[in-house]
Amino acid sequence: MKTDQYILAATENSEAVQALRDAFDEQFIIEESSSLAESLEICRTRRCEFIFIDVELIRLTTQADLREQLAAFWRLNPTVEIVMLCQPGRVRSAIRAVKAGATDYLTLPVSSNEVKLVIDQINENIRLQSELDYLRDKFWNDESLALLRTNSTVMRGVYDKIRSVSQSDSTVLLTGETGTGKSVIAHLIHQHSTRRDKQFISVHCGAIPDTLLESELFGHEKGAFTGAVRRKLGKFEIADKGTIFLDEIGTISAAMQIKLLQIVQDRSFQRVGGEMTLAVDVRIIVATNADLKAMVDCGEFRNDLYYRLNVFPIEIPPLRERAGDIPLLVEQFVKKLDRFYGKNIHGVDPAVLTALQKYSWPGNIRELENIIERAYIIATTPILTRDYFPNELFQSKNTYTRLIDTSLTLSHIRGREIERIEREYLKEQLANHNGKINDTAKAAGIGPRQLHKLLTKYGIRKEEFKKK
Repeated sequence: MKTDQYILAATENSEAVQALRDAFDEQFIIEESSSLAESLEICRTRRCEFIFIDVELIRLTTQADLREQLAAFWRLNPTVEIVMLCQPGRVRSAIRAVKAGATDYLTLPVSSNEVKLVIDQINENIRLQSELDYLRDKFWNDESLALLRTNSTVMRGVYDKIRSVSQSDSTVLLTGETGTGKSVIAHLIHQHSTRRDKQFISVHCGAIPDTLLESELFGHEKGAFTGAVRRKLGKFEIADKGTIFLDEIGTISAAMQIKLLQIVQDRSFQRVGGEMTLAVDVRIIVATNADLKAMVDCGEFRNDLYYRLNVFPIEIPPLRERAGDIPLLVEQFVKKLDRFYGKNIHGVDPAVLTALQKYSWPGNIRELENIIERAYIIATTPILTRDYFPNELFQSKNTYTRLIDTSLTLSHIRGREIERIEREYLKEQLANHNGKINDTAKAAGIGPRQLHKLLTKYGIRKEEFKKK
């Protein structure tokens, strides 16, 4: 006896329809259609579990247009599985549809056994994904779930590592370019650790002068130096029983590296000007956009400290290597802004999303968030169109130049432009000298140590400029 479960066959190929009937027997009711419009009308009145669509019914103009045609079905039923049907000569078109979100494809003519095999595989994948989602939801708290959405295999690996290390007290070294979200990952590790109910203390080492960093981290006694009118507790002492996050660890001086080594080794320290050795129970997470191993090799970072910090390394990929996540991030940023401003903006034009996915994002997620926020603020329509984004995003070379922000002071703008020029200059010199530090420093008229500091400051990796 037939059930009220439906499968839609959107094709004019009668043999394919018969193969579907033979494959499913009386398990499903097979609905037929010969156009997308008719298919959508059926899906409005029937909840189809699977849709088999002939690529001949799809307009293959742009990838964004293709994705929108398939999305029309998902808006009616978010869980429907779409399988493409194609002649052997149209396999490339079917693959484009799979890249746009379809689950799989079959080449015509199809047999009932092939159909059963594909459906069994889809059902198995659904089962496995359900188990993974259950386990993930058991581990990640509700606030984290929005952050963890990803289409990137690399990022899934990052999240697996976070899940593995969170429950331990191991020291974690986060590496990656500026703006990739290292501080967010550090918070995530703390939130899912056994120390989640204790304090999370963050210190940006690169923003604090060397003369003040020791006092900031370890505290000082009254009278330890001019201006020390009272005892001050350091960040390590405040973080006792919790987690301390040291960002831009590659910027600390040689003297600070020695002092940091002691607390990393045995969790003990002395306040500046003090004689008593204090012990703390603290989880240490550090982050850097520099190549610490390269700094060790050239004598700028202590070898013993590096290996103490590099217990559990996690590398965060740049946004350009996970472009498939850009629509998810954009959706998250728009929802966040809408909760704050309440402008009822519902999404972004597909053409804009395509342009965003093609851009190289030197500023990574931070830059993307800033661009979305600017577009949201000036938008007057429910959808963010290209009118609200810099024209450079839509140029063929897609080289985006930051707009001048007149809300900033001239000094700020001048400093930012100098940094931009320095960054591009250093990249060009590294490319010209095959990533060799000494040769690049000589050409730039500076010393190797100064060059290393600049590379660290701008998150530039010399390895990227070495010829393969």
